[in-house]
Amino acid sequence: MTLQRIHLDKIASITRNLHLGRWVTLGPDILVEEGSVIAGRIIGEKTVYNTLEDVHGRMSVLHDGDLVVGALGHRNALHGYEGVLPKTVKPGDRLQMLNLGGVLGTCVSSNPDVGAPFDVEVLGQVLLFQEFGSRVGQPATIRAGAVEGKAGIPLVPVVFVAGTCMNSGKTHAACALIRHFDRAGLKVGGAKLTGVSLMRDILMMKDYGAEAVLDFTDAGIACTGPETAAETGRKLLSELSAKGVDLIVAETGDGIMGDYGVQAVLADPELRDCAAAYILCANDPVGVAGGVSYLRKQFDIGVDVVSGPATDNRVGVRFVESQGLPGINARTNPKALGELLLGTIRKRTEIGS
Repeated sequence: MTLQRIHLDKIASITRNLHLGRWVTLGPDILVEEGSVIAGRIIGEKTVYNTLEDVHGRMSVLHDGDLVVGALGHRNALHGYEGVLPKTVKPGDRLQMLNLGGVLGTCVSSNPDVGAPFDVEVLGQVLLFQEFGSRVGQPATIRAGAVEGKAGIPLVPVVFVAGTCMNSGKTHAACALIRHFDRAGLKVGGAKLTGVSLMRDILMMKDYGAEAVLDFTDAGIACTGPETAAETGRKLLSELSAKGVDLIVAETGDGIMGDYGVQAVLADPELRDCAAAYILCANDPVGVAGGVSYLRKQFDIGVDVVSGPATDNRVGVRFVESQGLPGINARTNPKALGELLLGTIRKRTEIGS
């Protein structure tokens, strides 16, 4: 087997569990599974959706010829790309960059707002040499160094932030709550339970005052789905609970009817048992009405407050209120949103008592 050493131009955030350096060793035999770490060469130039998030959360522009490392995976994004895990991969093949965090796969459809994805020429499998002096490398995957969950740790109260789809205001709402809870003297954990690998949202939670943050990639998952979301969610919440936080704000990426496993999270008995409140973020009145009804009928979940673009002004707020629920915008009235939820949580739990 012929190995090669290359110097990387950019290291995608999806590989952060491995703590890779710029020099990596590649092998020609590629492990084709979700999370397998491979290197490739960027083909062409783009003017939109043309950046890559690094392991520190910084976005850098990709250029033709850049040598990058990412991980195999899939994606099902309404406002982005749909891509699948290829059945076989070998050096010289072309894959596509499916998201800003470095997920690589075969693109099957795209949204016109982001254009066609970058093509990436596969160079080889990144190898890890786990024993000092060993010449036998093991195929690298993002499961290396992943959190496993803390067995026997009781989960602290959790505020679940769900939405009708991508870009429905979930992260704004989660961050508004984290800031308010932090200012109230509580130690807050932040979690991103579902979605496709990207650090941006949990770093934003950290910026707003979260004591500790984790997402599914910390648990070794490139892109969640119905088969992985609930188990991964339990791992993340137990890890955060073990860090001594008082409560956790947990965002479910994508929508409650999407393909990332949000339904599995909402239906999981252990996760439901730790729920202190539910927020629904929606883009319009139809999303509000449909989302509230769907959560009630499918999961017996009562929404405590509605946020997102549907509450951008009084027109939307009036509609939410006509449904018997409070509507509070996280961007324009974060204090009111935080006060309402903190009051609700204190009635249901021992926090602040």
